[in-house]
Amino acid sequence: MDIDAWVWWLIGAAALGIPLVMTAMPEFGMLAVGAVAAAVTAGLGGDVVLQVVVFAVVSVALIAVVRPIAARHRSQRPELVSGVEALKGRSAVVLERVDANGGRIKLAGEIWSARPLDNEQSYEAGQEVDVVEIDGATAVVI
Repeated sequence: MDIDAWVWWLIGAAALGIPLVMTAMPEFGMLAVGAVAAAVTAGLGGDVVLQVVVFAVVSVALIAVVRPIAARHRSQRPELVSGVEALKGRSAVVLERVDANGGRIKLAGEIWSARPLDNEQSYEAGQEVDVVEIDGATAVVI
């Protein structure tokens, strides 16, 4: 019993899928897609040289195109920030004078203790300030 070339390519694609799952390296998946393309070429009657060329071209093209896109997405900050990080950059209203000794602001519907970034600055009640940092339970404002 002779096994067709396309079956061998599919076995190769499945074999490449195992390290993809075990290591989470997307390059193995791209090589597996190249093997599937070579299996299709073999199933359509392409010779061995054409099968290898299709495998190489599809695999290299996927790695060259998809890998930089994936790397760019991996390095971007998540769009959804929560907790203390979500408060940085928000505006607040001064409730009690904020100076080097402290004060109170209304931030995101809650009352926070606050201090100015520059200890020589002070903000009066009713002024709008921006939160630059959260230090424990104190908002640092400008």
